[in-house]
Amino acid sequence: MDNDVSAGATTTIVGRLALGITLLAFGLGHTDVIDGVTAADAVSIAHYVGGIALFVAGLMAFRDRDTANGTAFAALGALWFTWAVSDAGSANAAGLFLVLFALVVLTLTLAGGDQLGQGSYGLFFVALVLMAIAAFADNDGLAKVGGWFAVAAGAVAWYAATAAMAHWPTVLPRRAAGRGVTATG
Repeated sequence: MDNDVSAGATTTIVGRLALGITLLAFGLGHTDVIDGVTAADAVSIAHYVGGIALFVAGLMAFRDRDTANGTAFAALGALWFTWAVSDAGSANAAGLFLVLFALVVLTLTLAGGDQLGQGSYGLFFVALVLMAIAAFADNDGLAKVGGWFAVAAGAVAWYAATAAMAHWPTVLPRRAAGRGVTATG
């Protein structure tokens, strides 16, 4: 392992990889872009990678005194595990679960953190809201759109983990105040 990657950073990388893989599988399952692959096919990944591995990453983050990632990974792990093992019973029950899941993700989005983390959580929040509305309205088209937002969220989470390991850029460059603006008059 690279000596300049701290234990806390390693926990964050593992958590983001687990979240990224889970979101990619979950999202692609909802998009119907791969013939014969459905959201139900993501259950194993959601159960083991999204549920158990993410929850363990959350516990490890708490051990490292990283309460933000500990809370995020443990909460998301518990929610993914619950999604994987539960049988919602009705479309409205599934929609309610997605709304509650979305509220947790909204909290993570608004809690701050780095740009990639907030971006991933923000896209995931939109995906969950769209999928909740789709469940309530029985609208497959809206569920597919939500799936694409989940795919985007997974790609951002995956990039964040890979960038941290590969030392790629993890923030968008900011323009200095007053630069690039010319006065006319």
